Amino acid sequence: MVSKKGVPQMATTSEVLQTMKPKQGVAYPVLVPNVKGLENLLQILHASKATNGAPVVDEIAVFTAASDSFNKANTNKTVAESLVELEMVVKQAKENGMRVRGYVSTVITCPFEGPIDPKRVTEVAKALLDMGCYEISLGDTVGTGTNASVRNLLEEVLKVLPADKIAVHNHDTYGMAVANVMTALEYGIRTVDSSVAGLGGCPFSPGATGNAATEDLVHALHGAGYETGVDLKKLVTTGQWISDKLGRRNESRAGRGWSARWQREEQRGAK
Repeated sequence: MVSKKGVPQMATTSEVLQTMKPKQGVAYPVLVPNVKGLENLLQILHASKATNGAPVVDEIAVFTAASDSFNKANTNKTVAESLVELEMVVKQAKENGMRVRGYVSTVITCPFEGPIDPKRVTEVAKALLDMGCYEISLGDTVGTGTNASVRNLLEEVLKVLPADKIAVHNHDTYGMAVANVMTALEYGIRTVDSSVAGLGGCPFSPGATGNAATEDLVHALHGAGYETGVDLKKLVTTGQWISDKLGRRNESRAGRGWSARWQREEQRGAK
């Protein structure tokens, strides 16, 4: 429900919602920038019901940033102005029975303003939680985070917000996404955003790559003894499939590595 001009990759969101067949037990949050976007979504949902008569989605995601410059580039509003708008969005969404997740962008670095004060991130995250978001995802949009900067951020944020209300969202621009997630785990964070094959990016942060590749993350978590409930082989196969469909390189290092290994094993088994 965002601007087709600003984010052309999401231009067909309404078509996806009208044709998708939701799987029970899976959440399909829709990114909503403002009241108008929510109204458009509600119109689509009223016209499109799942086979059991329920809405195809029952959750939205709202977003702002920790820096005014980035937020103006993204939504044409200051952070304070966006919080006023988002409070109305959250209220209306919850009145319509929807869950709301909040996102804070540029929590480590802003592409326009440079390093961000963790206290500022905490203020914005608390505002989103107070208005009714069930969870706040902290986004390292530029991908400059390191072990030290992630620790500094979480030590400040967790003074005010509980760990079970916080998620992390790490872009892999500088190859640090998985390492930063592992650091966040030390602070009790247990919800992590990721993308199959490392798909994604940010049109308002030049050079930013996609989120932490899910395959890389699951590989690291399994290696550290965590249980994820994810079938790594099916995940890797899916990552390669979508990469082939999009005609782009699979950005998951673990995905490429496991695919090559399994292919060699199959070839040896066929001899």
